[in-house]
Amino acid sequence: MFGSKKKRRASLNDLMAQLRPDLSRESLGVGPDFPGVAPNPLLSSEARKRKAELRSGTLALGVLVNWREVNSNPRVVLMFDVETADGISFRGIADEDLTITELTRLAPGQTLPVRYRPAVMDHYVALARDADPAHVQQLSDEIASRKRT
Repeated sequence: MFGSKKKRRASLNDLMAQLRPDLSRESLGVGPDFPGVAPNPLLSSEARKRKAELRSGTLALGVLVNWREVNSNPRVVLMFDVETADGISFRGIADEDLTITELTRLAPGQTLPVRYRPAVMDHYVALARDADPAHVQQLSDEIASRKRT
């Protein structure tokens, strides 16, 4: 509405950090360039666009570090240490709606397939629920062989 978009985004991130300190940049382990967690991704056109882009993003592996429940849907923010096929490592954040069953199966240290946007590299990732298990295994083997050398 009024003011610059960057200024509104900064004040929204500050408000979210005050309301939910567990979702602040520092708590999530990301840098100052991280755009933040949307209060309601269904109402955010940026969040809807990002989710659509992530669905067709590049496959990587994420080791689950921790998670935070955002609401009782259950919507959770998952924090991953992500490793890409190109050898890039970064802290990835996935904003996901999980079933109660999926939520109870979460454990730190789990390795899960995720998708990211290499052109953007903004810390956002999404669970790659559609990933072919053979492709995930191939990626895992590739990353493991690189670590051994």
